[in-house]
Amino acid sequence: MRARPRAASAIAASAFAAVILAVWVLGGLPGAVVADNIGVAVFAGYAVVCAMLAARAATGRFRTVWVCFAIAFGGWTAGAVVWGYLDSVLDSATFPSPGDFGYILFPIFGCVALVQWPIGAVGQSRLRLVLDGLIFALSLFLMSWVLVLRSVYETYREDRFTVGLALAYPVADLMILAVAGLVLVRAHTRQRRPLALITMALVLFTLSDSAFAWLTARGDYSPGHPIDLGWVCGSALFGAAALLSRGLPVTPESTTQMPTSMSLWLPFVPLLLGGTVATVVVLDGVLRVTVIVVIVAICLRQFLASWENRRLLRVVADQALRCPLTGLANLALFNDRLAHAMQVRERDPRAVAVLSLDLNDFKVVNDSLGHAAGNQLLTQVGDRLVRCVRPGDTVARLGGDEFAVLIEDPVDRSLEIAHRIVESFDSPFVVDGQRLLMRPSVGLAAAAPDDESDPFGEQLFKRADAAMYAAKRSRADGVHVFTPEMTLAYPEQSGLLQGAGPDVKGGGVAAVQLLGELRQAIDRLELTVVYQPKYHLATSELAGLEALVRWPHSSRGVLSPDDFLPLVRRHGLMGAVTDLVLDKALDDAAEWSARGTPVPIAVNLFAATMADTRLPDRIVSALEARGLPPQCLTIEITEDVILPDIKRSCAVLSALRTHGVRVAIDDFGSGYSALSYLRELPIDEVKLDRRFIGPIIWDPRAGEVVRAVVGLAQTLGLTTVAEGVENAETAARLRAYNCDVAQGFHYSPPLSPPAIATLLRGETIRPPAPAAVRWN
Repeated sequence: MRARPRAASAIAASAFAAVILAVWVLGGLPGAVVADNIGVAVFAGYAVVCAMLAARAATGRFRTVWVCFAIAFGGWTAGAVVWGYLDSVLDSATFPSPGDFGYILFPIFGCVALVQWPIGAVGQSRLRLVLDGLIFALSLFLMSWVLVLRSVYETYREDRFTVGLALAYPVADLMILAVAGLVLVRAHTRQRRPLALITMALVLFTLSDSAFAWLTARGDYSPGHPIDLGWVCGSALFGAAALLSRGLPVTPESTTQMPTSMSLWLPFVPLLLGGTVATVVVLDGVLRVTVIVVIVAICLRQFLASWENRRLLRVVADQALRCPLTGLANLALFNDRLAHAMQVRERDPRAVAVLSLDLNDFKVVNDSLGHAAGNQLLTQVGDRLVRCVRPGDTVARLGGDEFAVLIEDPVDRSLEIAHRIVESFDSPFVVDGQRLLMRPSVGLAAAAPDDESDPFGEQLFKRADAAMYAAKRSRADGVHVFTPEMTLAYPEQSGLLQGAGPDVKGGGVAAVQLLGELRQAIDRLELTVVYQPKYHLATSELAGLEALVRWPHSSRGVLSPDDFLPLVRRHGLMGAVTDLVLDKALDDAAEWSARGTPVPIAVNLFAATMADTRLPDRIVSALEARGLPPQCLTIEITEDVILPDIKRSCAVLSALRTHGVRVAIDDFGSGYSALSYLRELPIDEVKLDRRFIGPIIWDPRAGEVVRAVVGLAQTLGLTTVAEGVENAETAARLRAYNCDVAQGFHYSPPLSPPAIATLLRGETIRPPAPAAVRWN
C-alpha cells in the first residue's frame, strides 16, 4: 500500500512539526508551556481532520470506524483546548477539570471504532473481542495497581469522583490498547499497516495518561512536562494511519479466516502476568503458590480449549472451502486466494493469471450416461488439472463442469501451463468402461502490470470467463487469451450447436451413441479417404488431388464430412482425424509414386491444428518415412474457421513452407476474415469456395468479384483454384478470368484410391507452379 503524494507530504510535515515542538519543550525555550498546550490541541485537531478525510474516502463499516475515531479525537481536542485555556489564560488548571468531559470521550469512541473494524473473519463475535480486551485491560490494571496506581488511589481516596476518574483513564487506555492489539493480530494482512500505527499511537497515549496520573498523585506534574509529547506523537501517528487508510478496500467478510496463534494466547498472557505479580506482592507462603498454580492452570485450560476449537474450525473451514466431489478449491477459496495474489503483487511485483475452463458437451454425458458417470468424469478432470500445474498454483471447481486455475509466478508462465492443460485432454477419460474424449473451452487472462483498480481480481476473473466463452463460440481448440475486443457471453448465446447435424443437435442417447461410434471408427482406422482431381484450366492437365474424408457407417451408409465433422470439432477429435487422413493420403501417394505416377495431393487440416508448433516436424518426418518430397503435399486450412492464435499459426505455416510444403486457404470467401488472411498468412494458394463460384454464369456482380479476387491473387503471386465447377460454361468463364486450377464434377467426382491409380496411368501430371512471393 503506497501513500499518495499529498498524504505523504502531510505525514512528513506533521512529523517535522512534532520534532520542532519536542525540541522546543525539551529545550525549555521561552514560551515552551504555551507552545506545549497549543501543540497538544493542534495535533489532536490534525488527527480529527485526518479521520474525517478517511471517513469521506471510506465505504461501509470503514466509514463508521473513522467517524467514531473523529468523535474520539474531537473530544480529546475539546479537552485539550479547555485545559490549555485554563492553564495558559486563567492559570487555574487543576485535576479534575471541565476538559475531562472531552478527554473521556476518547477511550469510549476509540474502543467503539476498533470493535467496528472489519477484520474479515466469519463467526468471530465482537462481544468476545470486547471481553478479551476487558480481560487484557483489567489484568494489566491489576499489575499496574500493585506497582504504580495504588499511590494515585491513596492520594484521592477521600474524593470518590476524583479517584474514579483518575483510575478510569488508565483502565480505559489499557482497554482500548488491548482491543487494538487483538484487532491487529486478527486483521487481514493488507489492513495491518494503519492498524499498527493506531496501536503505536494508543501505546503513547496510554503511557502518557499513566504517567500523568502518577505524577499528579505525587504533585510532580506541571504544564509543559515532557510526557505531553506522548500525546503529540500519538496524534501524529494516528493522523498518518488515517491518511494511509484512504482507499483501503474492505476484505470481504464471507472469507473464512483462521484465528492466528497469537490471537489465541494474547488475552491470557496479561492475565497470567498480572495475576502472578499481584499474588507475589500481596500474598505469601502456601497461599501465594496455590493462587499462582490456579491462575496458570486456568490460563492453560482456556488456551487448550481455544486451540482445540481452532483445530476444529480449520477442519470445518477446509471442508467449507473444498469441493466435496473433487477435493479441489471451491469458488470462495479461489476468490480469497485470487484477492491475496492481487494484493501481494502490489508489494512484490509478480505475474498473476486466471485460466477459466469449461467442458464441452458435458451435459450430453451427464444426461445420457448418468450423474454417477458425470461425477467420475469431473473427478478425473480435476486430477488431470492438478497434475498439469505447479504446487503453488490453485485449481478450483467452480460448479458443474466449470474449473478455474490461479497461476502465480515471478515470470509469466501462464500460457505454457494453459497449453499443457489443453494437451492433457488429448488422452481419453475412461468412465464406466467407455473411453470418452472430452475437449475443454479454455480462456486465459493475465493481470496487467499497472492494473491497480482490481484489488480482488474480480475483473481478471471476468476477463478469463470472456475468453473462455469466446473459445466456445469459435468451437476451436487451444487457449484463447483475453483481448479487449472480447465480451462476456453465455453458453446459450454462443451458438455451439450451429452447423451440427440433426443427431448432434438432438443430444441424448443418439448423440452419445453416434459419438461413441465415431471414436471407435477413428480408433479402428475405419474412416476412408477419396480423392477429387484438380486440373489446369489452360491446358486441362492434371494438377493434383484433394484428399476428402468419408465415414462408411454400418447402418447409415457413407457419411460425408458435413455429417460428422461437427462432432469431430466439438469433441476434440481433430488431432486423431488429422493424423488418420494425413497418414492414409501419404500412404496412397507413396504407392502411386512407387508405380511411376507421382502426383501432388492436398490435405485439409483443422484451423486449431495450426497452433501446434510440433506439426511441421511431424509432417516432414511422415514425408521422409515414405520417401516423398515435401513439394508433393499441400496443406489446406479452412478460411471460415477463425485461427485461434494468428501469430502462432503464421509461425507454423512459415515452418511448413520453409521445408517445401505448400499452404493453401480453403473455402476462400465463405468467412469474414478472407482479406486479412491474404495479408497476414504465409500461403501459396487460394481456393475459391463453391458458393463463390456457382453464381458467376448468371450473376455479373459475382463474376466481377471472382475476377477481382483472381487478379489480386495473381498480383500476390498466388495460385488460384476454383472449387465446385459443375459445367463447361463455368470452366470457360474461369478460364477467361485467368484462374489457374479448377475441380468439380465437370472434371471428375471424388474417386477411390484404385480408381485414382487407373486415372493416373492415362494422365499428364503438371503440378502448380511454386508461389512467386515468399512471405516472412
